[in-house]
Amino acid sequence: MRALRGDQGSATAELVLLIPVLLLALWFLVYCSRLPDARLRLEDAAHQATRAASQARSPSTAARQARSTATAALDRAGIACQSLTVDARGSLQPGSTVTVTVSCTVGLHDLALLQLPGTTVLQARFAAPVDVYRGRAPGAATATSVDSPQEGP
Repeated sequence: MRALRGDQGSATAELVLLIPVLLLALWFLVYCSRLPDARLRLEDAAHQATRAASQARSPSTAARQARSTATAALDRAGIACQSLTVDARGSLQPGSTVTVTVSCTVGLHDLALLQLPGTTVLQARFAAPVDVYRGRAPGAATATSVDSPQEGP
């Protein structure tokens, strides 16, 4: 009768079987951390866009500045929106509030570093007061409001 072989090589076989599972878990952790990070960056873009809109003198300028500021902030943050909507609402009278909502459709393949199919819509809203002590531009109207959603390509 022959003696049974020992456990030689079993640790290597276990490691070879375990590596794909560990890599999958690592990629899942990356995905789980990138989605909240993208949400935080979108909230920051909404904050910047709201501040820019609250400093504008006219509704059209407020909407334009909100959109350009949000787009620039998302570009700097590395967030690639397939569809971007910037909605600026409120009054530009001193002491009133301007609210900007930024919606961004992002592909899951961008977030997870994997080629996952599908998209998700991230949305952030921020409100900022219009400075009570700011001066008005000569000839500016006393009551202006911003109610213009702008959707991008």
